[in-house]
Amino acid sequence: MLTHGQVWRAIDQLAEQHGLSTSGLARRSGLDPTTFNRSKRITTDGRLRWPSTESIAKALSATGTSAELFFAMMVPADARHGGAHGFAEESRPLTGPIHAIPQIGFAQAGSGGFFDDAGFPVGTGWDEIAFPEVEDRHAYALEIAGDSMQPVYRDGDIVVVSPGTPVRRGDRVVVKTREGEVLAKELVRKTTRHVELRSLNPAHEDRQIPLDQLEWMARIIWASQ
Repeated sequence: MLTHGQVWRAIDQLAEQHGLSTSGLARRSGLDPTTFNRSKRITTDGRLRWPSTESIAKALSATGTSAELFFAMMVPADARHGGAHGFAEESRPLTGPIHAIPQIGFAQAGSGGFFDDAGFPVGTGWDEIAFPEVEDRHAYALEIAGDSMQPVYRDGDIVVVSPGTPVRRGDRVVVKTREGEVLAKELVRKTTRHVELRSLNPAHEDRQIPLDQLEWMARIIWASQ
């Protein structure tokens, strides 16, 4: 199954190969300049927005790109042959059989219905990606949005989160507050009263969150390259 992230990254790659911005690609295709903008990829209420087949067809026609080549951009060669392309593990190499794990975007993760009280994925509306089996059957993927986690994680990167893996000082983690805020940070310290989190982007402040305001915290175990 193709994912939301794969389709949009293929559009980004198509634009880049022709020396265009996504706005430039849209203009060349006779579309509104904002058609392929990153701001159009997730709705204001956190739902994934997919490009229309008509928009993709116009972009392929405008650049002289075949559907087969565009598909190849969406699904890297080793992924098509059963591999797990593009992932760098936080601690050890990827191995094991390929399975589907759920995936959503960071904006969606802040809305209700996707996690239970322990931070395990539940409900419907999840996309899926192919990924080697990990010990935690509750593992899931999140697609990074924005620049708040640069230079460690960039917009469009995928991180795989394991809510069943113990979290230690120095681990990179995803946390969700009771107000629905979802953050990727580095755990500095956890006390009986609060957690101290270091920002991955020096331009963003570190955080100290009282435990009674913390919905859940889970360790990042893999990240895309």
